[in-house]
Order: sequence, then C-alpha cells, then structure tokens
Amino acid sequence: MEHIGVRETVQFMGLTFNWETLCMTWLAMAIVIVISCLAVKSLKVIPQGWQNFIEIVVVWLQGQLDNMMGKRGSMFAPFIVSLFLFLLTCNLLGLIPTLASPTNDLNTTLGLALLVVCMVHFFGLYFKGGHYIAHFFQPFPPFVVINMIEEIAKPITLAFRLFGNILAGEILIIVLLHLLPIWMPIPSVLWLGFSIFISCVHAVIFTMLSMAYLGNAVKE
Repeated sequence: MEHIGVRETVQFMGLTFNWETLCMTWLAMAIVIVISCLAVKSLKVIPQGWQNFIEIVVVWLQGQLDNMMGKRGSMFAPFIVSLFLFLLTCNLLGLIPTLASPTNDLNTTLGLALLVVCMVHFFGLYFKGGHYIAHFFQPFPPFVVINMIEEIAKPITLAFRLFGNILAGEILIIVLLHLLPIWMPIPSVLWLGFSIFISCVHAVIFTMLSMAYLGNAVKE
C-alpha cells in the first residue's frame, strides 16, 4: 500500500524517465498495432472477430467527425481512431494484475492533451488564418483575456480528468483487495466491472472533447 503512486525512475543524459510508464506505453502501442493488423489481415464483407470491433469503432467515430467537423473530418479520422484505441488500451491495462495504466501518470495525459491543443491551433491557423486569431477577440476585444484563460484550461482539464479517474480506480481496487478477506471477492469483482466501464467512458470523453476542440478550429 505504501508504494501506491511511487514510480521507478531512470536517469539518462540528465533527464528523469518513469520507467514503468514508458514500458506500459510501448505495450499499449504494441497491443493497438497487433489488434489493427489482425483486423485488416483478412477483410471480409461480413466482418468477424477483430474486424467487427474495429469497424464498429471506425464507423462510430467517422459519424461523430462528420457531425463536428463537416467535410474536413475525414482527414482527422486516422488520428482520432488511433487516439481512442490507444486511450482505451491504456486505461484497461491497469486492471490487469502487475500492470499499470500509462494514463495513471500525469505526464502521459498532459502530453496527449498538449498534442491535441497544439493541433487545434496549428490547423485553426492553417485553415482560417487571421480569422482564427480574430475569434479570440470576440465578441469584444477585452474578451481576449477570458478566451486565453479558456485555452490554457483546455489541456489542464483534459489531462487531470483522465489522470484522476484512472488513478483513483486503480487505487480503490488495491484498497479493496487489501481490506476484504479472500472469501469475499464479490465487492472487488463489482468494482472491477465498474472500473472497466469507467475506463471506456473516459476514453470516449477524452476523444469526444478532442474532436470538439478540433471541430471548433477547422469547421467551415
């Protein structure tokens, strides 16, 4: 119990790295790549197995992209689908004994949030140019202060929401396993099922908010 939140770190060229987070991140990426390869290995008209799962995800996200971004949504589909599958895999990894979710580390969630926000501003300027900058001064020029605070808050809220919920879920599972006798597994199993649900929900929330931010920046 005293090791909750304590991470193994390594030093390299004067920098500190969270070794566990790095390993779990690469494992999550490998799982996503393997599942994607299995899904497209032998495509069928009537999908089966992993192809069925991936098609459900792609069709659902494509519909959301069309609604939020219009005709420009298709160009972001590879990124959004990859982001969702990566987040879902990361969130679920921590529910496996001896493994940890990369998203229970603030470095991971903040890095993903900053990536999304940087993409928002880059593509906003790319598609709208000066009009994108001008919207920060709407409806009145003094509102630029409020709008800038909102932009700063976006990556913070994205990162802390995902980080806090995933870390809390894993801590509570550990606490239940330590407090409950071995012949009372039902509460732990119920909480594990609830944690799976929460992991899926927060992967969806992060992805949907990312699409909403990108949609506001690039939609005609």
